[in-house]
Amino acid sequence: LQHRRGLRLSAPAAIQVTVRDALNQALDEELERDERVFLLGEEVAQYDGAYKISRGLWKKYGDKRVIDTPISEMGFAGIAVGAAMVWLRPVCEFMTFNFAMQAIDQVINSAAKTCYMSAGAIAVPIVFRGPNGASAGVAAQHSQCFAAWYGHCPGLKVVSPWSAEDAKGLLKASIRDDNPVVLLENELLYGVPFELSEQAQSKEFVIPIGKAKIERQGTHVTLVAHSRPVGHCLEAAAVLAKEGVECEVINMRTIRPMDIETVEASVVKTNHLVTVEGGWPQFGVGAEICARIMEGSAFNYLDAPAVRVTGADVPMPYAKILEDNCIPQVKDIVFAVKKALNI
Repeated sequence: LQHRRGLRLSAPAAIQVTVRDALNQALDEELERDERVFLLGEEVAQYDGAYKISRGLWKKYGDKRVIDTPISEMGFAGIAVGAAMVWLRPVCEFMTFNFAMQAIDQVINSAAKTCYMSAGAIAVPIVFRGPNGASAGVAAQHSQCFAAWYGHCPGLKVVSPWSAEDAKGLLKASIRDDNPVVLLENELLYGVPFELSEQAQSKEFVIPIGKAKIERQGTHVTLVAHSRPVGHCLEAAAVLAKEGVECEVINMRTIRPMDIETVEASVVKTNHLVTVEGGWPQFGVGAEICARIMEGSAFNYLDAPAVRVTGADVPMPYAKILEDNCIPQVKDIVFAVKKALNI
C-alpha cells in the first residue's frame, strides 16, 4: 500500500550483534541448511557450550547433530576427521586452541595432508574452531596464538575473524568449504557488539576465504592486523588522525591463503607498512607479510623499513600488569607508526 502511494519503503536497518551471537547464528543456519553438518566438542550440547556459542542448538537439533565429547582432543578430533573423510561436515570445537596441541597430529597429518596424498580422491571438509590466543589472566598455557603455526601448513585454510560480520560470514564459508579450515576466534571478542549489515543478516551471506577488508581508508601508513588487534589499529588510527596522520587499516580476515594483493596495493599508496598481531614475533604472521612485501614490486614503494608490532617474546605471564605489557596496546601501535614515519 505504501509502495502504491508512492512512499519510499525503508530498507531493514543494520543491527547490533555480538560475535558470540553471530557465530551461533552461523552454526544454526548451516545445521539447518545441510543435514551433513554436525557440531562436536566438550560441553557443546547440554551445557550450551563453554562460551555459549552453541546456545540452544542441542535442544533444536538433538544428540546426533550436537555432540558432547569426553575431554580428549586427540580422540574427538580424530572422530571428526574420519567423519569428514566420508563426506559429513563436522565442526570440531576446541575449548581453547591451546588444547589443540593434543590433536595437532589429527589436524595436520590427517586432515591437512589427506587430499594431497590421495591425489584429490579424499576431501576432508571439516572446521576446527574455538578461541585462540590470549584471553585475560589465563597465563602461559592458555594464551598461545596458533595463526602462524597453522598458517605454515599447506592443505589447511586458516581464518581469523574480528567483527561479528567476519565471524558469521567466515564460519559459514568454512563449513561449506571442501577443505579443512581452522577458524581462530578470540574469547575477548565474544561479548563485543558490532554492526551487522542487512546483507550479513541473510542466511546465504558468506565472506570469501582469502580476501582481506579495508576497514579504514588512509594515505600515510598501512596497518595490517587480524583478530582483536584490528580494533586496536582502528583506535590507534583515530588517535593519530588528530595529529594529521591518516592510517589505512586492513583486516586480513584470512591467514592462509593470504591476500597479499590488498596489502601491496595499500603500500603502493601509503609508502609505509606496520603489521600488528598478538602472537610471538619470530616466524609470525607479520614476518610473513613483511617478507611478501620485500619480495614483491610493492617493496619499491616503501619509504622506510616495515615495522612489526607483536606479542612479547616470552611465555605469557599471569600477573595483569605483566600481561598488559606482553600484548600489543594502542600506544604500541602509535609508537610504531611514528617510528615508521620518522616523526
